[in-house]
Amino acid sequence: MAKSKTTYFCQSCGFEAPKWLGKCPSCGQWNTFVEEVIEKPNTAIPEWKPAKSSSQRANKPVPVSEIVFSEEDRLITHDKELNRVLGGGIVGGSLVLIGGEPGIGKSTLMLQLALIMPGIKVLYVSGEESERQIKMRSERISASFTTKINNPYILVETSTQNIFKQIELIEPDLVIIDSIQTLHSAHIESTPGSVSQVRECTAELMRFAKETATPVFLIGHITKDGAIAGPKILEHMVDTVLQFEGDRHHVYRILRTIKNRFGSSSELGIYEMQGEGLREVSNPSEILLSQRDEALSGITISATLEGMRPMLIETQALVSTSPYGTPQRSATGFDNKRMNMLLAVLEKRCGFRLSAKDVFLNITGGIRVEDPAIDLGLAAAIISSHEDIPVSFKTCFAGELGLSGEVRAVNRIEQRITEAEKLGFEQIVISRYNLPAAGKNKKQLDFSRYNIEIKAVSRIEEVFQLLFG
Repeated sequence: MAKSKTTYFCQSCGFEAPKWLGKCPSCGQWNTFVEEVIEKPNTAIPEWKPAKSSSQRANKPVPVSEIVFSEEDRLITHDKELNRVLGGGIVGGSLVLIGGEPGIGKSTLMLQLALIMPGIKVLYVSGEESERQIKMRSERISASFTTKINNPYILVETSTQNIFKQIELIEPDLVIIDSIQTLHSAHIESTPGSVSQVRECTAELMRFAKETATPVFLIGHITKDGAIAGPKILEHMVDTVLQFEGDRHHVYRILRTIKNRFGSSSELGIYEMQGEGLREVSNPSEILLSQRDEALSGITISATLEGMRPMLIETQALVSTSPYGTPQRSATGFDNKRMNMLLAVLEKRCGFRLSAKDVFLNITGGIRVEDPAIDLGLAAAIISSHEDIPVSFKTCFAGELGLSGEVRAVNRIEQRITEAEKLGFEQIVISRYNLPAAGKNKKQLDFSRYNIEIKAVSRIEEVFQLLFG
């Protein structure tokens, strides 16, 4: 029997210490160290070995000019939204981590992926549900598909050694683990979900994925703070980190890329949760814009970008007199600090007295936007609510607001204009500094190719003069 070793791990960041510490020297959190017993690897414990093991050789340094690079073929799925966030498809040998709140639909998304890939041998490993539960969910999801359904293998197991035995027998093309916090390795004596167990199980799966070029999807739990449970090194080890967001009281779900070694890290996919599973939303602007019969004050439309995807979102503002001594400031889907900055610019540069007003901002659709190009639309919505004058719902905005009141240029303005034109908007307000980028000639610009009226402004005062006279 190997000698046991006791060590302490920080549950917040995974820092290892030989003794208990009150404050973690790595992340600065207090009272996060827990004691775990680690057993040295025993040769009697079976480990995973590749089916076709090559001769062991030591790696040697190679000049970068002599490295032969070939474009790897991606596994294209029938889920276009998942292909988008992964950078064009599943890369062979990649390790993908998907995190999200309980009940948001992570298992449904992965089971749906296993069912819509005909001709691909998929192994779905579950440590949380029984075979009958997975069968019931698969029948409910399959009822909405009109194409041929794949027949994936279901394995209810939590031991990594037993999982690798079945992998050797089946030789799958894709492995899905639900979830990484339920697995345990015989090399570690601590309980499943602990820092050392999560790190060891992820290392074994990563070694398997890289040596066999088999993609592996890991479902991960999150903490009450919204971070993925386990050590922070877990996110560094994997190739791609996806965050499944959304409110369980709304039907729309957002799959956002946090990290991606094989593509852009600013992409997102939108799904609609239905009784039969998740439906892809190909045109998110339709769900983010409410249908109104009359113009209402405090509502504007802003053109934003998420990765390579242009979207038009509805920004709402409510400004009212504060009944208390301290005015309230609240923003849903937008940064509170940036909202305070916009209010200060409007009061300083435009003369609107908002210091004694309650201000509430809302981004419809349940999404969170960090694009500064919606500053202009939010500022127009705030003044529209303050003056109780509606803005035409055929007008949209794309511009960043500076501290001196200038309207700054935003990137890829052509895509924003094209998206607004496609959805039937009659007018778009942009920055004057975007004009050289939008035309072919910097001296003589030609907007005849757009069937939408383009208004260029340089100061926030010009916007209000244009909208409210």
